[in-house]
Amino acid sequence: MKKRLIRLVAGAVLLAIAAVLPITNPILEAVSFLIPYLIVGYRVLFKAVRNIANGKVFDENFLMAVASIGAFFVGEYPEAVAVMLFYQVGELFEDYAVGKSRKSIAELMNIRPDYANLKTADGVEKVSPEQVKVGDIIVIRPGEKVPLDGVIVSGHSTVDTAALTGESLPQDVAEGSEILSGCINLSGLIEVKCEKEFGESTVSKILELVENATSQKAKTENFITRFAAVYTPAVVGAAVVLAVVPPLVIEGAVFSDWIYRALSFLVVSCPCALVISVPLGFFGGIGAASRIGVLVKGSNYLEAAAHAEFVVMDKTGTLTRGVFEVEKVQAAEGFEGGEERLLKLAAAAESNSSHPISMSLRRAAEAEYGFSTEAFSIKEVTEIAGHGVSADIDGHKVLAGNHKLMTREGLDFEEPTEAGTVVYVAVDGVYAGYILIADQMKEDAAEAVSGLKARGITTVMLTGDNKAAAESVGQKLGLDRIYSQLLPEDKVSRVCELLAEKSEKGKLVFVGDGINDAPVLARADVGVAMGGLGSDAAIEAADIVIMDDKPSKLLDLMKISKKTLSIVKQNIVFALGVKLVVLVLSAMGLANMWAAVFADVGVSMIAIINSMRALKTK
Repeated sequence: MKKRLIRLVAGAVLLAIAAVLPITNPILEAVSFLIPYLIVGYRVLFKAVRNIANGKVFDENFLMAVASIGAFFVGEYPEAVAVMLFYQVGELFEDYAVGKSRKSIAELMNIRPDYANLKTADGVEKVSPEQVKVGDIIVIRPGEKVPLDGVIVSGHSTVDTAALTGESLPQDVAEGSEILSGCINLSGLIEVKCEKEFGESTVSKILELVENATSQKAKTENFITRFAAVYTPAVVGAAVVLAVVPPLVIEGAVFSDWIYRALSFLVVSCPCALVISVPLGFFGGIGAASRIGVLVKGSNYLEAAAHAEFVVMDKTGTLTRGVFEVEKVQAAEGFEGGEERLLKLAAAAESNSSHPISMSLRRAAEAEYGFSTEAFSIKEVTEIAGHGVSADIDGHKVLAGNHKLMTREGLDFEEPTEAGTVVYVAVDGVYAGYILIADQMKEDAAEAVSGLKARGITTVMLTGDNKAAAESVGQKLGLDRIYSQLLPEDKVSRVCELLAEKSEKGKLVFVGDGINDAPVLARADVGVAMGGLGSDAAIEAADIVIMDDKPSKLLDLMKISKKTLSIVKQNIVFALGVKLVVLVLSAMGLANMWAAVFADVGVSMIAIINSMRALKTK
């Protein structure tokens, strides 16, 4: 960049000197302008010749080379050098803008770890992350990047997850916490048991997504590419006709005048502003999305998000946290020990299970009443498939499970009216009460749904959960449609029905996180996966990944998408409008090559500056 800048400045100085020197010899005059011309434009001339040799004739290098060389032949030396100089200035500015756009996405590349501290029998060894295997223990010191996904087995710390999620607030982690590669360990020394090899780790997958982000072109980009392929040879043909035909049919017309008009026509016709600014606008939009922790796998998906008519969402892990919590403990009338004993007995009975429901019972009992299994004598724990568990606790037979278990034992029991998962408890053959457990709503779920509805988008929930739980969540959030008790193939069928309802230009966006969501993510117009806790299959099948699992990021994505499309359309209208006016003026002889340079380079620079607005996010 610095060398190019020096070369352009040198060319501009030599052009100014040649313009003011009183040279009367025609050959010396031509040489004085030819030197800065070659200094400034040799790269363009070389590219034009190389591309012609490779069969790619009609591009911007060819147009600039023909126009400037032609200007030399008709004696317009200063304008010939100026055309090449300003074109190169525009190219320099374009490269700077593209570099700035790439940098915003490439910042994610900084999450790539350089090494891992592998714990061995001989101590700690610094190795490449690719050498670490599943089950190995790695040591992560303060200030180091987390090289692989795993679970903390020793130590506690705070980690910076901004590069992954866009979340600036550090997260506290301790023994038992999951930790993702790409985070930065801020405070304490931690030891992590690796659960994935480097190629399957979060950081590796993110880098792969980023590297492939521009491979999928938006319809607007494809249109511009096709348009330029037809437009460029057409204007070259028009320029040839403009240079040759009028002098032959118009009395008194001079070839040099019409050739000059044709050369100006060629300079104006260069499609740089469109070919550069449209992809740059989309690239800026993808960069803006990555800054807030949303990875877009292609500009076509960014464009499609602006036309969403349906947003279909999974429930667990998408609208809810997928974390079950005890919401209510209701002891039966006359049960000795009340709610405290009821919850402790249920937690003790479920103490050997790793099921989320069992874990939620233990968490609640520990938090509320300081529960510990050591305080109980727990024997003969038996799992009753599809029903619950039976256990001998302190000499009492305790049953904990669903309504099927109570019915099987012939017990009368109270059914709650609230939605959620219910654990019924019986002690020594007598019904003791129930515990209501429910999945917790994400803090921003209501904001996401209301924001989508405010945009006129139909919100739909598809879930495999029971009808009562689904209706409860759906009504709280104000969703337009709720479909429950669906198998993966049922979800695909529902999405196909919704796809038939949308308009021709409308798009259906599906948001999910589980393995069972992968088929639907692939079937939807735009599949959005929750990348923080989402399954690998869902992230692989999705077109867009929300790294911090916040559904409200959909609103930010749509804002960025609409802003990007608006900028791209502004560039297209502005570039074509100015070019059309100056093309007509050039053909009529009312615009010289200086006006042509503005219509090409000036318009390109303005369009590029406008495209860079897409990078900015609030």
